[in-house]
Amino acid sequence: MHSNRFSTHEVFNQPSPLAPYDMYATDRALQEGLAREGGSFATEQVAKLGPVAGGELFALGFGANENKPRFRPFDAYGHRIDEVEFHPAYHRTMEIAIAHCVPSFAWLHQDTPGAHVARAALLYLSAQAEQGHLCPLTMTYASIPTLRHDAQLAATWIPRVLSMHYDPRFIPAVYKRGATIGMGMTEKQGGSDVRANTTRANPIDSDGMVELVGHKWFFSAPMCDAFLVLAQENEGLSCFLLERFLPDGTQNAIRIQRLKDKLGDWSNASSEVEFQGALATRVGAPGRGISNILEMVALTRLDCAIGSAAIMRQALVQAVHHARQRSVFGRALIAQPLMQNVLADLALESEAALALVLRLARAVDAAQRAAVSGNASGAGSESAFARIVTAVAKYWICKRCPAFVNEAQECLGGAGYVEESILPRLYRQAPLNSIWEGSGNIQCLDVLRALKRDRGARDALLAELELARGGHTAFDAALSALVRDLDDTDAQEPRARSLVERVALLLQAALLLRSAPQPLAHLFCASRLGGAHGMAFGTLPTDTSFEPILARALS
Repeated sequence: MHSNRFSTHEVFNQPSPLAPYDMYATDRALQEGLAREGGSFATEQVAKLGPVAGGELFALGFGANENKPRFRPFDAYGHRIDEVEFHPAYHRTMEIAIAHCVPSFAWLHQDTPGAHVARAALLYLSAQAEQGHLCPLTMTYASIPTLRHDAQLAATWIPRVLSMHYDPRFIPAVYKRGATIGMGMTEKQGGSDVRANTTRANPIDSDGMVELVGHKWFFSAPMCDAFLVLAQENEGLSCFLLERFLPDGTQNAIRIQRLKDKLGDWSNASSEVEFQGALATRVGAPGRGISNILEMVALTRLDCAIGSAAIMRQALVQAVHHARQRSVFGRALIAQPLMQNVLADLALESEAALALVLRLARAVDAAQRAAVSGNASGAGSESAFARIVTAVAKYWICKRCPAFVNEAQECLGGAGYVEESILPRLYRQAPLNSIWEGSGNIQCLDVLRALKRDRGARDALLAELELARGGHTAFDAALSALVRDLDDTDAQEPRARSLVERVALLLQAALLLRSAPQPLAHLFCASRLGGAHGMAFGTLPTDTSFEPILARALS
């Protein structure tokens, strides 16, 4: 007879699974931010993605990352094919995101104020569930302003890009119901210094068709249907649209050398490629490549900040969910004062990050609508605000993300370090957005350039901050000190990081003072601006009332 006297596997004091859950319905800050920044017209569309992101998409993320893309240089008969194979879970994540208009919503509703805010909310939800598929999605979203520099290319490609259909087949785009766009700028010898690029564009005809010869050190999402790339002409760097297949259906001469073996971002393929006479079409005027492609980069940098804010949000959700159900020393973890301090500090950081990216999305929205209408001045100060704050947000939020995720892992202990949890994947992913599209130093130097060369950017930044003056003594003192330092332009470069950090914290504080519950906003000011905070998370003042912050963090 079987006996239970040797049974050791009674499972208790373990949290129940979180997923599936509704990412939107449980996120009060996102709901409020969507309405506050002008995206309330899209509430129904964003809300629909909430349970999908916290359900099917969340589950698919594990399969997509456990089965990395594979490079197939040749077919069974020795023909060069340069194909990248993906697990079905990855293709399904792409299908879901495109069906929910993650790359297209802002452009499909470009005449409606707040469209880019709503699109930011959609990305924020998708990015919490799975991060690798966002690379082709964000490049596809960001390609529109650059494609518009050529009317013929725009007429052909923009309808494909804005399609709600995902077609993973490795065939010419003309036969597909939807298409994705990638980008290739980085070369071995240049990195962020794209002017050092050596890839040549040799003219073929007078209509801008060229033959590309050269290499790209990082060529993300090589499975895309076309790519915006930079190459040298006699007039300087130009921008080109490089299609995966030629009009006759044969493959273009894009030779994948290898897939990069990356720390994270496992579901997405990043490659190194050679162009061996690949045919491409110039986009915009010769020698204007940097200017044209930077319109794309400005939007992908926005998405880097949104993506990092989303990673932080998901890490926070995992930590709070675990702490609510796990008991230690006779009490729930979330009732332990020191754990409350850590979780409340993380919640504060997460909400501030979200507030900043949604406010930035509103500025981008105004700038893009003005550009579409042909009235560049129609955006007013919002375009100038977006010009400087994109770099500020990209620097600060992406920089805070790795330490944030690690702190959330620690809330779970060993359970946050094993692959059954999403947290190891988030931790691997966390450093990437600070590297993509220009590292931290590039962003800080960009802020300095905006301050020195564009008085409108400086004025727009200070006008936003002045709206919150009087809201907290620490905020007022920090703002006055910043104004003095902005007027002192000598030797700013060595202290650029410190300056940008202060700008970011003041922006976040200003937004919270004007929109968040007063206790939360005042706590942010006291801890981030008033010196009442240590170097690590979990060092909020001891007289803080943690319970309301934790209740707000996960509804």
